[in-house]
Amino acid sequence: MYNSHVTPQRDESELIAAVLGGERAAFGELVGRYQQVAFRAAYLITRDAGLAEEAAQDAFVRAHTSLPSFRRDEPFRPWLLRIVTNLALNQVRGRSRRLRLLQRAGLAAGEQRQAPVDDTFLAGDRQRQLWAAIRELREEDRMVLYLRYFLELPEREIAAVLDVAPGTVKSRLNRAGARLRAVIEDRYPALRPVAQGGSGG
Repeated sequence: MYNSHVTPQRDESELIAAVLGGERAAFGELVGRYQQVAFRAAYLITRDAGLAEEAAQDAFVRAHTSLPSFRRDEPFRPWLLRIVTNLALNQVRGRSRRLRLLQRAGLAAGEQRQAPVDDTFLAGDRQRQLWAAIRELREEDRMVLYLRYFLELPEREIAAVLDVAPGTVKSRLNRAGARLRAVIEDRYPALRPVAQGGSGG
């Protein structure tokens, strides 16, 4: 039976205007729309479900607080993801510092915990090796590869997330891809066909 009371989904600009007008439910709609991609972005960086959840939640709190300064002519998703990635990177840096202190004290124990959430990312030895190779890259290279190939953002949105000029994204992707291929050639021979197959961009 046709339901004449179904409310059409509001677009992003309408939701933001509603939030700024004091409608609390509107921000809940934004959270529902973007919470999955926010969590995935944080998890790709932290590799820890608990930290990723924390970063995503904190990002929405900060986004709500900062929304009055959001440029309404810009898309919301890259702006949100910039907040998410900065928070997740801060968590990783803090965890690394704590680990180094623990290692110096001879107490390094179980911080390598937390099984992967999404089995499609890490199923099989080749995927594990690929993740290991990516983790050997510099942070700047990892970030641009995560955003492009795992979150599948277009270059325009990647530029917004990283706060760089759009033309910079392509050069960063090319440079990161070349460095990843070099790591694979040197240390992960089982992945060499993958590296050769991915060099045609």
